Amino acid sequence: MGGHPVVGGMRLRWVILLLLLIPLADALLLVVVADAVGAPTTVALVVLTGLIGMLLVRAEGRHTVRRLQEKLATGEVPTKELMDGGLLIAAGAFLLTPGLVTDAIGFLIGVPLTRAPIRAGLERFVVRPYMDRKSGGFVTGGVYTGGFPNEGDAYDDDVYDVDGSSYRVDDE
Repeated sequence: MGGHPVVGGMRLRWVILLLLLIPLADALLLVVVADAVGAPTTVALVVLTGLIGMLLVRAEGRHTVRRLQEKLATGEVPTKELMDGGLLIAAGAFLLTPGLVTDAIGFLIGVPLTRAPIRAGLERFVVRPYMDRKSGGFVTGGVYTGGFPNEGDAYDDDVYDVDGSSYRVDDE
């Protein structure tokens, strides 16, 4: 049901690899920056970027909640706002994690100018394919609408295919 196991396993491996590389990149960058400007300045920089980032996420979160409420009040579906809310939660998690690389990722997700293409990419490459798999093509309209599938093929009238298994129905 969840797709081909090799494809899902490959995606999981890439996600795990990425989650392991981010802290490694953070640690290496912190060492380089601390060597260049000193340890106390590096710690202050990490704390300052975290605080500024959290203020940004808080303000963007309020703005997103306000837009979400407006859409709900008019009866519209707030898909963009819900995705923005999820991205802002991810941005907050990145900004709370100490490090300059995670702070940079958090800022990229938190700023509306860069969040919009990230949202569009996620929608196109993650959300829509997932919804299409789960709905049988109804999300993007990729459903069969022209008569009966396999019409004209030779088949037995008494055999019915249900979930890939054939069942013979006897009239007796």
